[in-house]
Amino acid sequence: MPVKRAFMTKIISWNLLRLTGATVHDVAGLVRRERPDLLLMQEATEEMNELPEILGGDYARCPLPGRIHGLAMWQPTPFLAPPSILKLQSGALVRRVAQIVDLGPFSVANVHLSHGQVLNRRQLNRIAQALPARAAVLGDYNLVGPTLVSGFHDVGPRRPTHIAADIVPLRLDRCLVRGLHCVRSSVLPRENSDHHPIVVALEVVAARGALAA
Repeated sequence: MPVKRAFMTKIISWNLLRLTGATVHDVAGLVRRERPDLLLMQEATEEMNELPEILGGDYARCPLPGRIHGLAMWQPTPFLAPPSILKLQSGALVRRVAQIVDLGPFSVANVHLSHGQVLNRRQLNRIAQALPARAAVLGDYNLVGPTLVSGFHDVGPRRPTHIAADIVPLRLDRCLVRGLHCVRSSVLPRENSDHHPIVVALEVVAARGALAA
């Protein structure tokens, strides 16, 4: 069956390592080099609020409840609507949320999940239930092993993105998709954070006016 490529977007996700990691100028430099259609950030502090002044574009930040850091996103064009916030199951120390943006053809959830390996999978399933048929979930999953989310496919890069205690390499930063195709994915240089950014190029594939899974 012939397919028609209807929409593609380049997304970068990066855990910035709050106060001691990547600065707003590091982030701006990444954007200028990579030119993403959407940038997702975890552990973003108030310093990142300067991004629109440096780069223009649209920006939204959501601190985690009771924390100085949280989730943030930037894109070079205005958001269709302000990103929404989804409350997730709370961990023992940190209350978690997901930040969700509607891109039109599909939605994207920005996440920084809990460390508990049962809890973060429960959080992922809550997010999956809240998203439309075409969607992607990117961010710091704090998850080891398979995600176990029905209907979603893990399409992010397979290389480690974080080294725990400077010894154990882990693939914590991931991308799950539903109703989308990943054209390419890669891990970018770590720079001043303890996490590498990941980049994915996602497209919606339509076949005779219907979604081609």
